[in-house]
Amino acid sequence: MAHKLMRLALCVGVIGGIIGGSSPALAQTLRWASQGDAQTMDPHSQNESLTNGMNSQVYERLTARDKQLNIVPGLASEWTQVSPLVWRFKLRPNVKFHDGSPFTADDVVFSLQRAKAPTSQVAVYANAVGTARKIDELTVEITQPRFNPIFLQHLDLLFIMSKSWSEQHKVTRPLSFKDNEESFASFNTNGTGPFMLARRQPGIRTVYKRNPNWWGRFEGNVQEVQFTPISNDATRLAALVSGEIDLLLDPAPRDVPRLRATPGVQVIEGLENRIIFVGMDQARDTLVYGRAPNGKNPFQDLRVRRAMYQAIDIDAIHKRLMNGLSQPTGGLTPSPLGAFNDASLETRLPFDIAAARKLMAEAGYGDGFEVTLDCSNNRYVNDEAICLALASMWAQLKVKVKVNAMPRVLYFPKLERYETSLYLMGWGGAITDAETILTPVYRSEDKPSGAGYYNYGRSRDAKFDQLAAASSMESDPAKREQLIKAALQEYRDQIHVLPLHRQAAPWATRQGVKVVHRADNWLDYAWTTVPK
Repeated sequence: MAHKLMRLALCVGVIGGIIGGSSPALAQTLRWASQGDAQTMDPHSQNESLTNGMNSQVYERLTARDKQLNIVPGLASEWTQVSPLVWRFKLRPNVKFHDGSPFTADDVVFSLQRAKAPTSQVAVYANAVGTARKIDELTVEITQPRFNPIFLQHLDLLFIMSKSWSEQHKVTRPLSFKDNEESFASFNTNGTGPFMLARRQPGIRTVYKRNPNWWGRFEGNVQEVQFTPISNDATRLAALVSGEIDLLLDPAPRDVPRLRATPGVQVIEGLENRIIFVGMDQARDTLVYGRAPNGKNPFQDLRVRRAMYQAIDIDAIHKRLMNGLSQPTGGLTPSPLGAFNDASLETRLPFDIAAARKLMAEAGYGDGFEVTLDCSNNRYVNDEAICLALASMWAQLKVKVKVNAMPRVLYFPKLERYETSLYLMGWGGAITDAETILTPVYRSEDKPSGAGYYNYGRSRDAKFDQLAAASSMESDPAKREQLIKAALQEYRDQIHVLPLHRQAAPWATRQGVKVVHRADNWLDYAWTTVPK
């Protein structure tokens, strides 16, 4: 016990340097931490959960989500579907951007167009939403290019920026994060939301101040927010236990039982709409980031993909590594709702080393091969540890895996450049419909529409593509359900990815802190209360 207390004291000492611990927190200040940091303050550049969640405090959308993730009015007070392809939105009057300029239809038209840029990671959603035109200062009409069964869900992913501010600061185009671009929008913001960005120090601290002129209603008492990225699990834990921070977004699963028993700490639990899986390069004929005895790319062989799948002991990952804080699945959607709760689309291939070895031998890889597994180390729950566990399991097939773990700020640009042969990936958010993963993540790459933007393994499956594309514009719910199920079954049969689990997302807070824990794992400052 003495050694544990000494380690905790050392961690607290480190935290004091990180957070500036000697100065007392201001009244009604929320201090929170996570293992990673937002990638950029440009709201259209990167589509990553923590980045989106932090930007959503500043930037708003035409629609919003309530505490149960239902779509509700946001910057638009009401809307009407004029025809199957046309929607009309009435905008809220008297809404101001943080610089005092008025919010109008011009900002909506500009923002939806900006989001379609090739440098935007939300272009696939903006393209699916369609084209906006101004009817008057507070009315916008949006015309879809084709019927979109989840139009409002896609619209809810698009943040609204000030047209004049963007023009003034030369940020009319989203920055290209993968090319290491920076712009005024990297570190500065001008939204309509409940909080204003006060200071941005990437990797160190991000500070927000309450917007006194927000059009909405605050349910919490937070006046200032201080966010500190702390990569080390033990240091984050110590920061919470010592009172240096009020909320920990991502405690390590192994620490959750201890936190439950810690006086002055409360654990808030819930399953996140997020699936964790392994992707494989299936486009190149050779293994670029590895070495195979025949000079070919093993992942182009279905037998190898199946063998890798069947060599994964998912129960060991669930029980020993995730401490039960995961939901093993053979499904391919962030939520089971995306597969209409069809159990046949959720079952996993059995863990069977003997069968896996036989498949490897049949494919000509009985002696294995070498490959690098790219992995983030501050994005998903236990991401690096999962990769190390997989490497150990695949060693039983004589596959020599080198785990290449790195921070998300380096990891995602690497994947965007397709500089990978094998990688860990997660996908999720507020949308439970299968479309949210079928088109951007699983379909073959199609640059004009944005389909397949996140298909970093560049798998191609004509049958799947046809089914998925049809489902994305089918207006009949029954027909659409059958198309989605058939598409998912085809993708499962061909094992284009190796599903692992849906991750749980426990939060830990100081006693008395009141937060709303949603399945999209976003923290909303306007709903948060801290003890005075």
